[in-house]
Amino acid sequence: MTELLTAAQMRAIERAAIESGEVTGLELMERAGRGVVEAVFEEWPDLARAPHRAVVLCGPGNNGGDGFVMARLLKDWGWEVAVFLYGDAEKLPSDARANYERWREMGEVRPWNDNGIEDLLDRQGHDLVVDAVFGTGLTRPMPEDTERTWHGFVPTVTHNASEMRPKYVAVDTPSGLCADSGGNLGAFPVDLTVTFHKGKTGHYLLREGRYGGGPGLSGKIVVKDIGLGGCPAVPPGDVVRLVERPASLVPKHTYGHKYTHGHALILSGGSGRTGAARLAARGALRIGAGLVTVGVPGSAQMEVACQITALMLRRVEDGEALAEALEDERLNALCLGPGMGMERARDLVPVAVRAQRAPYVVLDADALTAFADAPEILLAMLHDKCVLTPHAGEFARLFPDIADKLNAIPTKGPAYSKVDATREAAKRAGCVVLFKGPDTVVAAPDGRCSINSAQYERAAPWLATAGAGDVLAGVITGLLARGVAPMQAAETAAWLHVEAARAFGPGLIAEDLPELLPTVLRDLGL
Repeated sequence: MTELLTAAQMRAIERAAIESGEVTGLELMERAGRGVVEAVFEEWPDLARAPHRAVVLCGPGNNGGDGFVMARLLKDWGWEVAVFLYGDAEKLPSDARANYERWREMGEVRPWNDNGIEDLLDRQGHDLVVDAVFGTGLTRPMPEDTERTWHGFVPTVTHNASEMRPKYVAVDTPSGLCADSGGNLGAFPVDLTVTFHKGKTGHYLLREGRYGGGPGLSGKIVVKDIGLGGCPAVPPGDVVRLVERPASLVPKHTYGHKYTHGHALILSGGSGRTGAARLAARGALRIGAGLVTVGVPGSAQMEVACQITALMLRRVEDGEALAEALEDERLNALCLGPGMGMERARDLVPVAVRAQRAPYVVLDADALTAFADAPEILLAMLHDKCVLTPHAGEFARLFPDIADKLNAIPTKGPAYSKVDATREAAKRAGCVVLFKGPDTVVAAPDGRCSINSAQYERAAPWLATAGAGDVLAGVITGLLARGVAPMQAAETAAWLHVEAARAFGPGLIAEDLPELLPTVLRDLGL
């Protein structure tokens, strides 16, 4: 999986490289500016074929230095380049100041002027606008004296679908985007973001509010190598990874029998409330659990019996009956919550998580909401073989204080992020937490963390359909039954869930997801 970085981690890596003597700050700045120009020409090849016009907006830090490098390279390519500087040139960091002086030998640096920028863009038909103002270094809202450009003319232009409008590219992050949290401190959307060494967590995290955070602001993300590959790694407990093709899922053995591949029990609700559990059970079966049983109260027994074939059926009326079922040592994974109902959840969850022979337990939906009045009761019962799968509302009911911090409107950076929230929740719960969304975050109590992004080229908006989360809970349960560890089971299930949705496309309903899993697994060579 690909590592993602916070702004502080990226600064530490650059600092270590410079202090080691392997590279200078000027060399890194040159590579960064060159990398952005390369990315622009790769994204829009027509821009490389003839001279064009560009406006380069530079800021008071090293991000601005990258912009001066770009201006020089584009000028060398034959472009007409207008450069504006926000801030005082005398206060630029030394490397940025050196590139400022190099550009001054080639062209003018215009002081920041909202009216001048607007007039230039409106009047002369530019092809490219470069945002090299603040990048990852911004820790406060965008300054008021950039308001006309940032909140007036530029957003109007970027939302214009015309092919004649300029292309907008951001250096590292769109100015005003919190690189850690995805919080919007005054950013506007760009077409392309070119970042360096590794992607930043804020590129992949959503936030409530204007443009929806990093994915709504960053356009397409391109990562350019600037020669930092030999730098010290981020400590394991601080690493955030982007979930990619799963490495933990292996084919079934060519020998053995159904119990070799695990037995999962999915607990259902009463009559008229069994659909969610059946969806979860189908997901567990399709992912390869050898045997999947739906545990139902007597009132739903006939209803479920009429709906299932490959799934098994067992009457589980109450906690006593569940305890009896758990005496079967072949049963090694449970799922509680989908369609279960509050009263039934309060009865069965304690039995499941406190079982003397502790199986893996996935808690979703009603199994989480049932303890909203006293979440500490549930949290006190949990152990490291549990997985919680809340969506935002369920997360807020179970971890209200953490949710309050996450939902607070960011006023400075680095803002509290969904990564921070999920890590804190996992540590408090003592188990893996999968916080659902297009930016699903998975965290373990030891700090391991990953983002499964259903955004950019992996966007799967069709997953916003009733029952999709129930299938996800079932797939996690099936993987746990097969012996996959909780963190890897949650990550793998989240990735497969998105791939199945993408394989189907528009019109997807939850029943389709389990049936797409064989196609996705076959494409993986499994």
